Amino acid sequence: MARRQGAAAADILSAPQEGTALPDGSLARMSSGEQVRLYVRRLIFEGVLKQGQRVPQDAIAQALGVSRIPVREALIALEREGWTTIIPHRGAFVNALDEPSVRDHYELYGLFYGFGVRRAVERKGTALAEPLRVLQEQIAAATDPETLHRLTLDFHRTVIEAAQSPRLRTMLRQMTDIVPGNFFALVPGADAVEREGVAAIVTAIERGYPELAEREYATMLRRQGDLVVELFHARGMFDAEDSEGEAASG
Repeated sequence: MARRQGAAAADILSAPQEGTALPDGSLARMSSGEQVRLYVRRLIFEGVLKQGQRVPQDAIAQALGVSRIPVREALIALEREGWTTIIPHRGAFVNALDEPSVRDHYELYGLFYGFGVRRAVERKGTALAEPLRVLQEQIAAATDPETLHRLTLDFHRTVIEAAQSPRLRTMLRQMTDIVPGNFFALVPGADAVEREGVAAIVTAIERGYPELAEREYATMLRRQGDLVVELFHARGMFDAEDSEGEAASG
């Protein structure tokens, strides 16, 4: 479905300009600014907006049924996150998304969650494994992406709450998912990696090995990053980077 939506949007937005009509982007239960931020990231992910293109603010406001104010607020947030660059009197432009940045993103996730699970085991002991094992078994049995997504969020949330680290929660809130939407519906192979990873993490906790649980978390998220890199290469999202590399080698 995501690919079909992306193709349709690409036809509409082959040369983004103010006043261009965009696909419907209504997203329930979000503030206007969050709705715009996710929508722009989705357009970048689907290849509708490409590196160097100007973000069509009026068209986005029209597609989402919002004013220009939340659009501007969202673009400021997206610039902080590295997705866009705002040039005064010219507008906001899409930044390049390169492979090292994607890999670094998931390495950092691995560090944060690895730290969280180590602290959680140190503070809760092997008792932490009991609720996590229940979630792990449900994750193993999940048959659809939506259920898997919800259960994995519950798993990660349980770990972070058990870590009892307000600073860690703050750091994680500042990180933005690179893949907009349901990770398991959009990234081929991500479900298998998640199932293997959470099983290994719970086993390490049951055995009372916080350092091993930390390593298993980092390994799982690094493998997820590998899958995202493969997906982005397949979508042509690194084309500009690849072309520059070929030109330099030639």
